[in-house]
Amino acid sequence: MKKAGISVSDRPCVQAANLKAEQTGAPAAAMQMEDGKILTGRTSSLLGASSALLLNALKYLAGIDDSIELLSPTVLDPIMDMKVKHLGSDGSSLLHLNEILIALAIAGVSDRNAAAAIGKLAELKGLEAHSSVILSQIDEGVFKKLGVNLTCEPKYETQKLYHK
Repeated sequence: MKKAGISVSDRPCVQAANLKAEQTGAPAAAMQMEDGKILTGRTSSLLGASSALLLNALKYLAGIDDSIELLSPTVLDPIMDMKVKHLGSDGSSLLHLNEILIALAIAGVSDRNAAAAIGKLAELKGLEAHSSVILSQIDEGVFKKLGVNLTCEPKYETQKLYHK
């Protein structure tokens, strides 16, 4: 990076993700939108930081007020319940990006905000994003398929010996 004359501070999303993680004490992610605005996402009881960030970015692109929930807990809870009870995930497992996008697509059948958000997926291509922790292979793969330029801090969210 020194030879190229660049630094971490050249990507505002890096500083924003790390600051949000420091403030919340949990993993966080940030994305720089085309107009320069920086959006963040933080880990919650159901969503990982990357899932929260993706929903925030889609709401921003679709012009949906930040106070509106695209996916209510009544939609997300049964998905999490199925993962834990029937698919062997532990209770600490969070919903991955692919699961969030499937839920959003289903919600889009009857919810115009969810449909509008799904309609903005193509506008994520080429945007810059950063995570305060190394993401799962699933989340990393979804960002790649969406064309988002993603970087991560060199640390895992947990101290498990095996990471998927």
